[in-house]
Amino acid sequence: MNTDQTTTVAGLGAVLGIWAHPDDEAYLMAGTAVLALGTGARVGCVTATAGESGETADEDRWPRRELASIRRTEMRTSLGLLGIDDHEWLQLPDGGLATVDPARGVELVATVVERFRPDTIVTFGSEGMTGHPDHVAVGNWAAEAARDLGGIRVLAATKTRDWYDEYPDVSRAIFPQGSPRTDPADLALQVTLPDEVLDRKIAALQSQASQTSGLIDLMGPDAFRIWNRTEFWVDRRVDDGW
Repeated sequence: MNTDQTTTVAGLGAVLGIWAHPDDEAYLMAGTAVLALGTGARVGCVTATAGESGETADEDRWPRRELASIRRTEMRTSLGLLGIDDHEWLQLPDGGLATVDPARGVELVATVVERFRPDTIVTFGSEGMTGHPDHVAVGNWAAEAARDLGGIRVLAATKTRDWYDEYPDVSRAIFPQGSPRTDPADLALQVTLPDEVLDRKIAALQSQASQTSGLIDLMGPDAFRIWNRTEFWVDRRVDDGW
């Protein structure tokens, strides 16, 4: 792993997460965000959609017709638990980001980036982690905005093969074959969360119960905790485009 100081959490400076749906940030950047906040850095979050087209763990408890409102409320609670108080919605349609004019998407993201002025953006890689078209689109917009504005490092969420292998049945169900499997030597940053930080991440995930309760029940709370202890980041190149 690259051990340059800029690849420590303290070296990230101001961090802005740019994601597609509520709970993307809780799974992928929550622990990194809490640790960055602990260094005194600013941390913000952008969410492109309200996740209104997502599945729910229980249709009776979280009816689809109310899902946008439910997920907005859940995310507000989740971000509060993490201590992130700078959050913007892009107000775009869930499941429709691939049909948005890329120039418009980049412009929407760049407006927030210019206001927040991050040192580091954290987002999806070009594969979108799970291959979801919304993930791919928003990660591309973030990379393009960073390239246009200049001077901003972009880290993409990733996983290692060992991480997938720890719970292979769950990994196969959630992550398709094209999901990123980064060699540890190629990671820019690996963040293994201390218990008190992991507690906050798990609480944030649990607060988005319409999306997370089914997986927690499937894995069991102990395995779910282990599964979420480490966050992995790789540099996303922006100098040559997406």
